[in-house]
Amino acid sequence: MLQLRPSCECCNKDLPPESTEARICSFECTFCAACADGILTGSCPNCGGELVARPRRPASKLVKFPASTQRVVKENGCNEAS
Repeated sequence: MLQLRPSCECCNKDLPPESTEARICSFECTFCAACADGILTGSCPNCGGELVARPRRPASKLVKFPASTQRVVKENGCNEAS
């Protein structure tokens, strides 16, 4: 089951479970659309995988299967990706 991490690893932008701006790789690294499409040019800086739109979990399922609250943020943002 996807963790649905709460923020972008680059800029720490909030990405709630219903966000259409969240992008993930196959390892669930999570980025906002602006960072994914901009500085990262569609590739995960951690694994090199493709960044795609994160699926949204139905609100009715979030009660039993809540999104993660653990933020993963790169210390220097994604500046090292450029």
